[in-house]
Amino acid sequence: MKTPKAGGPYTITFISGKQKKVVSDILIGEVWLCSGQSNMEYSFNWGLLDAGDAVAKSANNELRFFQLSHQYNNFPQTNSDGEWVISSPQTVGNMSVIGYFVGKKINETTKAPVGLIASYWGGTSVQVWTPKSAYDSNEVLRKAADNLKTVSWSPVEPSVIYNSMIYSLINYKIAGTIWYQGEANTEQPEEYGKLFSAMILGWRAAFKNEFPFYFVQIAPWKGYGGISAALLREQQEATLKLPKTGMVVVGDLVDDITNIHPKIKQEVANRLANLILKEQYGMSSLQPYFPHFAKLILQKNKLNITVKSIGRLSFKDKAINSFQIAGEDKIFYQAIAIIEKDGSITLRSNQVKNPVAARYCFTNDGMPNLFDVNGLPLIPFRTDKW
Repeated sequence: MKTPKAGGPYTITFISGKQKKVVSDILIGEVWLCSGQSNMEYSFNWGLLDAGDAVAKSANNELRFFQLSHQYNNFPQTNSDGEWVISSPQTVGNMSVIGYFVGKKINETTKAPVGLIASYWGGTSVQVWTPKSAYDSNEVLRKAADNLKTVSWSPVEPSVIYNSMIYSLINYKIAGTIWYQGEANTEQPEEYGKLFSAMILGWRAAFKNEFPFYFVQIAPWKGYGGISAALLREQQEATLKLPKTGMVVVGDLVDDITNIHPKIKQEVANRLANLILKEQYGMSSLQPYFPHFAKLILQKNKLNITVKSIGRLSFKDKAINSFQIAGEDKIFYQAIAIIEKDGSITLRSNQVKNPVAARYCFTNDGMPNLFDVNGLPLIPFRTDKW
């Protein structure tokens, strides 16, 4: 059947002999898959700091949700539960806040109906979302998948959530995916980039669609061990080497670093939506790209950092926070940072006579306070590979 233009409502009539079945109130538009763990699952009912009266104003016939319940299986399933519901104060409460605001902004900007498929499960690792085919031909990934510790809140066997909550959707044409996950993989962060890339490629192969994939870099939280969250964020950024991927940084959108579930969510969605609207819907006036590290220059007893950004960086506090430098001994100390006239950043510390490496927000709970002219934070980075 030829798909009609975006809009509606349409009806589809099925006729067989004397029997006739009419399906009504069908919209044609953009469908985005929302997936990941608890920060994607985070709903209006959990409590927010930046939602305002969004629930009361959520009635919108052109915005619809399809939510799957938590299910897992050892074998790929072709059916999924759930049903399409229209956005309203009565239906939106249990919906992903991030998914809702992304869909709302796409709908308002493009004037086309938007459907959101909600398939997420709090506390889950990337391994359970990855197709079995990704492990069959890769021993490294297989070992990473088999080393998960048993937990009480979700299954940990490789592929079992993919089998029920992703495979059952593969005949549906989606415009793309938004993803927020990674917290559950911080105990073994080094392999996350390979696992995450394999998952994305596995999904695209199953859907027979190289759809765009946009994700959120995990937020600061002081409960992680060592610098495991920093290492995992680095792995997330490395995944951008895959085509049609994009990442948003949310380290500045945290109200409490002792809570793994930040209550600021609408702005997270805005950053995702702006990236999607820029790249997928041609909204050229938007500037959704984050400033990032470009070059390190050694200057006797100090370092000079060059960044790529829109305009000159600025900071919001009395001083620039979260820079560390180290000498050849690999011991990092807090650095004094100064923005030069050319926009570069000079770093020094009385405790490091001959610095050779720099890190920015490369800790579990480091919150960025350097921003470009659009208010977007500098992406965490390190110049060493120690």
